[in-house]
Amino acid sequence: MHKPNLLIIDDEISICKSLSFILEDEYQVYTSVDPDEAVALFAHLSFAIVLLDLRIGMRDGIEVLRTIKQLSPKTVVIMMTAYGSIASAVEAMKLGAFYYVQKPIDMEELKVLSGRAQEQYHLQSRVEWLDGEIRKAYDVHGLIGESDRMKHVFTLIDKVKNIDSGVLILGESGTGKELVARAVHFAGERREQVFSTINCAAIPANLMESELFGYEKGAFTGANVRKAGIFETADGGTLFLDEIGELDIGLQSKLLRVLQEKTVTPIGGHKEKRIDVRIIAATNRDLKKEVQQGKFREDLYYRLNVIPIQVPPLRERKQDIPLLIRHFMDKIGGKMSKQIKGISQEAINLLNDYPFPGNVRELQNIIERSIALADGEHLTIRDMPMDLQPQRGQTADGRLVPVYVGDTALEAERKLILATLRELGGNRRKTAEMLDIGERTLRDKMSKYKEEGAFP
Repeated sequence: MHKPNLLIIDDEISICKSLSFILEDEYQVYTSVDPDEAVALFAHLSFAIVLLDLRIGMRDGIEVLRTIKQLSPKTVVIMMTAYGSIASAVEAMKLGAFYYVQKPIDMEELKVLSGRAQEQYHLQSRVEWLDGEIRKAYDVHGLIGESDRMKHVFTLIDKVKNIDSGVLILGESGTGKELVARAVHFAGERREQVFSTINCAAIPANLMESELFGYEKGAFTGANVRKAGIFETADGGTLFLDEIGELDIGLQSKLLRVLQEKTVTPIGGHKEKRIDVRIIAATNRDLKKEVQQGKFREDLYYRLNVIPIQVPPLRERKQDIPLLIRHFMDKIGGKMSKQIKGISQEAINLLNDYPFPGNVRELQNIIERSIALADGEHLTIRDMPMDLQPQRGQTADGRLVPVYVGDTALEAERKLILATLRELGGNRRKTAEMLDIGERTLRDKMSKYKEEGAFP
């Protein structure tokens, strides 16, 4: 069984040796009489426990404790000293020391204490692991969500990951259709192979054919070397055809042939090349309507649309907004090297009330902009873009409370009550009079909103 690592830092070699002798049966023991040398060990090793002297020569053990906690927050530190004082004990505990013992050390007591410290270390590791598992449960290859709509998407991803039937991902712009395609690929058996993407709306029709199928040397003026198409380079992997509804109708028939025959012929070539490529397509168009209007081939539509995956717009999965905010704050704050610890409830309410026409991509942009401009460690409503700010509840002189299609009657009521209360400076009596409801009714509703986190 692997022994946990334990580090002893003390300027007396005799103490290092005696403690090491006592503890070596239960731990892989390391010793150091030099604090700098001891701290350097953290670059290569993980320590469950550190026994740290409060005074190491002329060095203050409290400063060493602070450094250790910065390098390895999970490491459990037990302070040792012959210069015990209440003040130093309190300071050590505030900095995260697990316990404080005085010399001469009672060895039996130390064994018991180190056992408890080991339990504490394992508990912290377990909590960290569980937090990671929770995040993974709500984060499938970059897809964040715990709403029923997103759980359904995750279920479909799991079901189709290892089959080669056509998958058509449907959804508005910014909903994360490419993330769904990547999740299908990287969750499945082709994960070790290439994942290629081509945006059918970004490449002119006269260039798209060569991008898809490649060309032979001399196929046309300027074709000085052979160029492999994306079907060939994606062989064995997955090809994601984004915005498939934009593909030229003439190329649609050639794409259909590739899907049926599993072969591709470069422009100017005569020899077919067999390919094994999984096709995933996506669109924000209504392809069924496009088929009826003659803008999209019906046979290609049915070839691609064997398994449709509908990615919901953000306004239909409001439950996921707090998770997405947390994800983007962690991700973007880290890149910007800004310590953003949280976001105010008022700012969350503002984002919850916004319809997000740009979906998840727009939310990410809003959080990025807010973090870039924020002065404090918490995002507030002042950090949100001005064009996001709704005109709030002054019913007396014409201001509006935003209510959107899809809001429930209870949500609309909550918005009106909170907006009116804010406008009247928190005066509940005046709010009840303006809304023509009883003060007790208002008080009960406010208590409910507070329990739901909708009111600070």
